[in-house]
Amino acid sequence: MCIGGCSRDPLYTRTPAASCVLEFTENIWVFFASAIFISLTGVMMPGPLFAATVEKGYKDEKAGIKVALGHGLVEFPLMALIVVSLDYVFENDYVKLGIGLVGGTLMLFLGFSMYEGRKNLAISRKESIPYGPVAAGVITTSTNPYFLLWWATVGALLVFNAQFFGPVIVVVFAIVHWSCDLGWYTLTTFVVFRTKHLWTPRVHAIIFGSCGILMVAFGEYFILGPTLTALGLL
Repeated sequence: MCIGGCSRDPLYTRTPAASCVLEFTENIWVFFASAIFISLTGVMMPGPLFAATVEKGYKDEKAGIKVALGHGLVEFPLMALIVVSLDYVFENDYVKLGIGLVGGTLMLFLGFSMYEGRKNLAISRKESIPYGPVAAGVITTSTNPYFLLWWATVGALLVFNAQFFGPVIVVVFAIVHWSCDLGWYTLTTFVVFRTKHLWTPRVHAIIFGSCGILMVAFGEYFILGPTLTALGLL
């Protein structure tokens, strides 16, 4: 189907957002099945938000719900921006560079703090991320350049395809996608909280140390990737 001057290739259509995008399917059930699968594969990938969720789950069984709420405070407005076709902003190399430098630096700080305090986090009341779960969800989401990149590419495609079925389906898609986040992070903190009595000091140090290393690795990646791209080296 070609509407509004798009390519004559039948795989392409002009969505209500006035953008030529690859259309998954005209079957709404196939679309939602694909959207759920893609959403789950994205949310289950280890990253800064997951590391923060593990730490918060150690002391709060329901922290996953709160982390997901913080994540949603960033994600829902971003989906709204994509609906009005502002996703191209996040594809700008200089925008990605700015987000990468700020976000990457914060991730490095949080990662080093988590790693350095890995042996004392279970004993003391202090946390390497000195914010509540909601704030942790907001911070680790909004400072993650590749979360924004995912929404500017794969996520934007899902939103545009949802628009093919109408505005109500866009809203339903947004809720379904966020529900995948909510379910995964709720399960994560439930498991962490329920099994923490099995965490010997060594196991505790390994888990939190690994989360700290993961966050540092992502911090370095967030800084180097956009920097090298802006310099034309990638």
